[in-house]
Amino acid sequence: MIFFEVAVGLVAWSFLLSAVLCALTRKIAPLFGLVDRPGGRKAHKAPTALGGGIAIWLTFGATLLIGSIAVTVGVDFLPSALAKHIGGLIEKRREMAGLFGLATVVMFMGLADDRYGLSWRLRLGVQVLLAAIVAASGARISLFYAFADPWITGALTVVWIVGLTNAFNFLDNMDGLAAGVGLIAAFLFACAQVAVGGLFVPAVLLILVGALAGFLVHNRHPARLFMGDAGSNFLGFTLGTLTVIGTFTRAPYSKYSVLTPLLVMAVPLYDMTSVIWIRIREGRSPFQADRRHFSHRLVERGLTPRRAVWTIDLVTLAGGLGALSLHRPGLRGFEAAVIVAQTVCLLGVVALLEISTPRSERRDGSSKAEESVSSTPSESLAEIDRAAAG
Repeated sequence: MIFFEVAVGLVAWSFLLSAVLCALTRKIAPLFGLVDRPGGRKAHKAPTALGGGIAIWLTFGATLLIGSIAVTVGVDFLPSALAKHIGGLIEKRREMAGLFGLATVVMFMGLADDRYGLSWRLRLGVQVLLAAIVAASGARISLFYAFADPWITGALTVVWIVGLTNAFNFLDNMDGLAAGVGLIAAFLFACAQVAVGGLFVPAVLLILVGALAGFLVHNRHPARLFMGDAGSNFLGFTLGTLTVIGTFTRAPYSKYSVLTPLLVMAVPLYDMTSVIWIRIREGRSPFQADRRHFSHRLVERGLTPRRAVWTIDLVTLAGGLGALSLHRPGLRGFEAAVIVAQTVCLLGVVALLEISTPRSERRDGSSKAEESVSSTPSESLAEIDRAAAG
């Protein structure tokens, strides 16, 4: 019971702190030029304050600091159920301080990108360097026993962290989208790690859940505050590193629970992969911003922006829920494959709906041309962009 109360307290505290800091950020950000103005590919109609990522970062860091102080000076007042874990908490505290330091560098890099604009090569180089530092520190992905070589696990760790950092940067393209998906992912990761006996990292993930919930108070459609690249980079990097240092499997639990991050992050990875494919196919840089994202393609199919965000949130939740049963002791390979296949099929249904042509459009004529467009959603969006520009 005490652990449930601590979990609720962490979420409630970080939610309130984040909501207040976001309100302050909305007032202060324009004074420093942190404003996202409409025009071009951007769909919002009025100048909107950036800097929500700073509030999320401050909430996360302040709560970690307060918790660290409480553990250090209040050990005699803690319930016995918590006091017996003090040694492990203090040991993890150093690791978390290092993680937060690296995530802070990522956040400030994103903030500089928000304010001045940085080349994608510089941003990618910094991300790779910081992810390599995480891997070099000994925090690496464990992917079954056949992949225990440190060079393989180190490379996978760098690819995973950099991939998630950019996946959330790509996903931050519609009101409430990146924060909503991040909140769902952080909550599912916390549940999956608690299921195998984790305590510290799940608690940190719940702090992130509360911080994102507080931000969503200001970011839901129509958004009054954006997280900006500072927030999306911080969110993706933090989730990437927490999934690496967290515990997804230990005896006697199933080794297949290491697949949990892939299932929970299926939607952000699907969005990033599909957008990169579309851009490369069109002969453009994978990092050139446009309106080719999963959310935009759903809007093209007839959904409102708000319902497109809800759809993506539900797909994320549906795909990730299956991962919570991967830890079961005695889980066989066939059963794990079925759970993974369920998420793959869910994304397959989404992909089929994306490329289908609405029946009303077929009846309006030009059926052959429209079927050609329906097979390549990016071309249809390009036409919309050109029409809007005209």
